[in-house]
Amino acid sequence: MKKKNILKNSRDFTRIIKTNSPYKSKNYIIYIEKNKEECYHFGISVSKKIGNAVVRNRIKRQIKSILDEKHYKNGFNCIIIVRKSLLDFDFNGMRETLFEQIQKLKIEKGEL
Repeated sequence: MKKKNILKNSRDFTRIIKTNSPYKSKNYIIYIEKNKEECYHFGISVSKKIGNAVVRNRIKRQIKSILDEKHYKNGFNCIIIVRKSLLDFDFNGMRETLFEQIQKLKIEKGEL
């Protein structure tokens, strides 16, 4: 995932979470904010309850890798909050569950 497509500013996270309603699933909570920019942004949040820093960073890397497999429409900010039940899945299970949520949100253009 390119750096220009990553949200890191905590003000952006709080703004998006407070002003938008969540899409909840068993493994993820996803917030979408529409905007008029010519690119999209993803932010990934993994709580300390999930595990130590090594586990949290591994999950973030895996989610970024999964998100890179698709093309997305422009003009949105998305925050993905990981739930603890995701630890029960391997990489392919994470991919399947995240792609299901992305299809429900209708933010993808197609595959690479």
